[in-house]
Amino acid sequence: MTTIPGFAYDRLPGADGVELNVAHAGEGPPVVLLHGFPQTHLMWSAVARDLARDHTVIAPDLRGYGDSDKPEETAPDTYAKRTMANDVIAAAARLGHDRFALIGHDRGALVAVRAGLDHPEIVSHLGILDVLPTLDTWDVLHGADAKVAWHLYLMAQPKGLPEKMIAAVAEEFFASFLDAWDPAGTTFSAEVREHYLRASVNAVPSIVADYRATAGIDLDTDRADRAAGRTLAMPVAAISQDWGSALGFDPEKIWAAWAPDFTYEPIDAGHFMAEEDPDRIAAFTRALIAR
Repeated sequence: MTTIPGFAYDRLPGADGVELNVAHAGEGPPVVLLHGFPQTHLMWSAVARDLARDHTVIAPDLRGYGDSDKPEETAPDTYAKRTMANDVIAAAARLGHDRFALIGHDRGALVAVRAGLDHPEIVSHLGILDVLPTLDTWDVLHGADAKVAWHLYLMAQPKGLPEKMIAAVAEEFFASFLDAWDPAGTTFSAEVREHYLRASVNAVPSIVADYRATAGIDLDTDRADRAAGRTLAMPVAAISQDWGSALGFDPEKIWAAWAPDFTYEPIDAGHFMAEEDPDRIAAFTRALIAR
């Protein structure tokens, strides 16, 4: 299975001529779902089908991932979260939605946060799954404990070497995250796991460029927002594992500094929580949108 059953698919224009592969279905208040690494929009399959009973659901592959375009990284902003957020906003507008709730997991959550900061008139509600803001992510990584985020440092390096290193062992590289973050090996079917591996192996340069931007232009943008006192104007909710106890940070305090109207809840599920516990994530989304 590489598509969400019951969903229609279109290639829709994003920013700068890039086209996104977009799944959509349902009727009612619109909600856009953004996937994480190393995945595609398919991670939302169960949640999306649940939400489509009473919402219009839009689930794109982010630029550089899945079946969306993968432009060459020719400038620092090619894979900036601001650019990727503009892709999502343009695609939703093409489907007739100029205001919507936005839920993001992992990398997709960073895109969602940038959309919320840049376009509060468009993002009505913002949901965050298992990630911290870009600026704070780097701030909480210290010493040997930072080894859990080793891939962030590898892909932050200048263009060329990280791509070559990862391409040399691409399947093992991406499989290591699927396995480490799903230690029981029960979250994905063999077919879905293979889909994630093939999609990622075919997107090494663009995935690295996405991460490289997070150590460069995205960090600069977050710093500028913090210096200017900008915050997220819409209701915001975050749900995550208890990374803070291991790395010594308080996720609720970190997110509250960015979002005056904020709620936080921990979850016992692992990183791939939308697939491990889709009922909980669907309920989390509905509760946020009802605020």
